[in-house]
Amino acid sequence: MNSVQYADQIFVLLKQWLVSLFPAPLQTAVGILITVVTIICVFPALFAVTTILERKGLGRIQNRYGPNRVGPFGIFQPIADGVKALTKEDLVPANADKIVHFLAPVMLVIIVFLAYAVLPMGRNMAAVNMDCGLLFFFAIGSATEVAVFMAGWSSRNKYALLGAMRAIAQMISYEIPLMLSAVAAIMIAGTLNLQQIVEQQAGYSGILPHWYVFTPWGLAAFLLFIISATAESNRSPFDLPEGESEIIAGYYIEYSGFKFALFFLGEYLGMFSISAIAITLFLGGWSAPFSFLAWIPSYLCFFGKLVAMICCFIWVRGTLPRLRQDQLMNFAWKFMLPMSLFVIASAVCWRYAESWQRWALSLVVVAVPYLWLGHGMMNNRKLEQRVYRYAE
Repeated sequence: MNSVQYADQIFVLLKQWLVSLFPAPLQTAVGILITVVTIICVFPALFAVTTILERKGLGRIQNRYGPNRVGPFGIFQPIADGVKALTKEDLVPANADKIVHFLAPVMLVIIVFLAYAVLPMGRNMAAVNMDCGLLFFFAIGSATEVAVFMAGWSSRNKYALLGAMRAIAQMISYEIPLMLSAVAAIMIAGTLNLQQIVEQQAGYSGILPHWYVFTPWGLAAFLLFIISATAESNRSPFDLPEGESEIIAGYYIEYSGFKFALFFLGEYLGMFSISAIAITLFLGGWSAPFSFLAWIPSYLCFFGKLVAMICCFIWVRGTLPRLRQDQLMNFAWKFMLPMSLFVIASAVCWRYAESWQRWALSLVVVAVPYLWLGHGMMNNRKLEQRVYRYAE
């Protein structure tokens, strides 16, 4: 075993050593427990780092100071926020369904953690290597709408219910282009196994990798996937479910203390998991970005890409304004859905055409609908401006 393979397998070997310390009847259960505890510890720790990174980054973007009081440079602010969430009073409305009100945030976090079971975070470092891993991920992720509705309905608050319905409408609308854009990668890879999808992108042409994002259809599918993922995560500019100026705080308006912190945690963990799937499908997963960097351990490559994706989400949040509800829904059904279907057609052309025909057909199938739909959106914008002018 060379040094690169040893670096990749060090955690696997460590886990095997720890499991070997226990009696044989307990080794399977201990192995599962170690995997679960590792996931539960690593990603909440990344959540704490992301909160301070986001608040610092938004402060810089908005030309103001971020957290700078708790610890050197404010790096202990997540600890202070956690202590505050644990010690705040847990208020429950008198007319609320108390059982469902309690179960909603717990169910949301459990669902998000289940999605991490199939993510390949390094070479041979998936908790469960399923042949239908991508299908499992989307099936589990679609259950988050149930938790959101439970939170809005159980609160017995009209603002919470309205926020829940808006969130569900948004999440269902953007789930369709999210899955359709992933279908293009599935068609080229020919498998639903996430580990195999990464392995098919792990080769190099010179110094450049065989990532799907470097193809015309892959770039279009990646952009559609990221836009849909932003809406699925309720991130700006798609953060309408928690529009303060309209519905105060959305479906978790009646939550406080640790329950609110669970919603906050679930939102960020969902962003991490959907970013990890985007990395797996289009950015080569745990493979290095260049051939001369192949010596870097695979898990460091994966988490480096994940941090870069998180920084992009923070950048978008500090840059773009929030959309209106009609703009959000029109964008999903009139632009994202047709473009996802065109990208699938482009992937078919790429799969079955000759090498020189691939680029020509893919560029036509992808570029022409973009230009056509962009022209239609410009016409709609001009129509809105005329309507507002007449209204004045």
